[in-house]
Parts: sequence; C-alpha cells; structure tokens
Amino acid sequence: MDTKLLARIGAVIFIAIAFTMTAIEMSRAPETARAESAAVAETSATDPLLIELRRCQSIGAAGASDPDCLRAWGENRRRFLAPGARPAARIADGTSAKEN
Repeated sequence: MDTKLLARIGAVIFIAIAFTMTAIEMSRAPETARAESAAVAETSATDPLLIELRRCQSIGAAGASDPDCLRAWGENRRRFLAPGARPAARIADGTSAKEN
C-alpha cells in the first residue's frame, strides 16, 4: 500500500468520526441550569452593590459623573482589594467612596 492511499483512508475515517460525534452532540437535549448558577443569581438579585453596578453599566458614559456610580465603583474596588471587608453593609449605609 502506498502512503497516499493510507493517508486518504485515515482522513476519511477521521472525518467520519468527527461527523458522528457532531451528530451525537447535536441530538442531545440541552442541560438544565445547575443549582450553583441559581444561587449566584439569587445573591446578585439581593446584593445592592451589584444592582447599582448594573444600573451604572446601563447608563453608559453618564455613569462617570454620577455620584452613586462613583461610590459603587469605589466600593467594588474595596471589595476586590479587601476580602475581609463588609461592602454590602457600607453601601447600604450610604457612605461615599472618598471617606476611607
């Protein structure tokens, strides 16, 4: 057997396997959302900081001059840099980002 024929047979087998795997994957039913994603959605719906950050994202460039957005972004930075802090309580109290 020459090598060209062997290479062609290998390529045909590879393509057949790829098509078969694609057909099997496409015939599967979509997986339902896991419990972890539901828990994250619950937390994000009740976290005032995330709600405020989403509002600021939705207003676009106007958020750069909005004092509530500036406070929320400052609080988000503190939350990221100081994991032991209680940012949800601070933003609910209405403290500004410039006080610390």
